[in-house]
Amino acid sequence: MKSITLDEMLAAVGQETGVSPWRTVTQTMIDHFADATDDHQFIHCDPARAAAETPFGGTIAHGFLSLSLLSAFSYETLPRLEGADMGINHGFDTVRFVTPIKTGSNIRARFRLADVKARPSGWIQIANDVTIEIENSIKPALTARWLTLTFIQPKEE
Repeated sequence: MKSITLDEMLAAVGQETGVSPWRTVTQTMIDHFADATDDHQFIHCDPARAAAETPFGGTIAHGFLSLSLLSAFSYETLPRLEGADMGINHGFDTVRFVTPIKTGSNIRARFRLADVKARPSGWIQIANDVTIEIENSIKPALTARWLTLTFIQPKEE
């Protein structure tokens, strides 16, 4: 994966920084997420009932499943900050689940670097505007402003 310096990252604020590969959302993926979160609502886990009783024509992914995939999409797509020791989630300024993701759909993430703030402690706060797109859909599945913290060990003088 490509790496960039902090100065290069600061210069990239406002720019699109990557588009992930397409990923298929399978029923198995949805079922595993349901098991992990104990959310077995029929719209996610019962294809026959979801087809009969919902406007979706079948099961849909949990909104939080799509949100959870942001980490994987970022690892596949975004350049690494040189000297970074680790990164953690810091939160979201906004999250909107715009369109349900039907089982079997292909999705990908599009990232735009919104802000970078260096802190004296060695932490870098990074804000990305992220859109999860659904293949062959005009409307996205999700839009969010995602905040992460990346730690760079301060250099000893």
